[in-house]
Amino acid sequence: MAMEYRIMRLNQYVRGWMGYFRLADTPRKFRDLDEWFRRRLRQIRWKEWKRVRTKVANLRALGIRADLAWQWGMSSRGYWRIAGSPVLTRALPNRYWDRQGLITFHHAWARFHTT
Repeated sequence: MAMEYRIMRLNQYVRGWMGYFRLADTPRKFRDLDEWFRRRLRQIRWKEWKRVRTKVANLRALGIRADLAWQWGMSSRGYWRIAGSPVLTRALPNRYWDRQGLITFHHAWARFHTT
C-alpha cells in the first residue's frame, strides 16, 4: 500500500475523530497520539526499504552521514525500535510528514480552539 494512500486514510480518521473529540480539553493526549502515528509511519517507511543498501541509500539521501547510515542500515534491532531512533527521527522529521500532507491531531484540535 502506498504511503500517500495511508496518509490520506489517516487524515480521514483524524478529521472524523476531531469532529467527535473537538470539545475535549486534553492537548497533551493529542500530541501523544501524533507522536505514536508518526513513529508508526516511520516504522512502515523503514520496513518498505527492506534491504541494507536501500536503507543506507535512503538515509544518505535524507541527509544522514555515511557512517551512521551504515550503522543503522545494518542494525538488527526491531522495526519499532529503529522507528524511535534519533537517526530515523532526524531523517524523517515532523516537517517531512507535514510535506507529505499528514494532518495532526494537535493541529486539528488547535484549529477548533483558536476560533
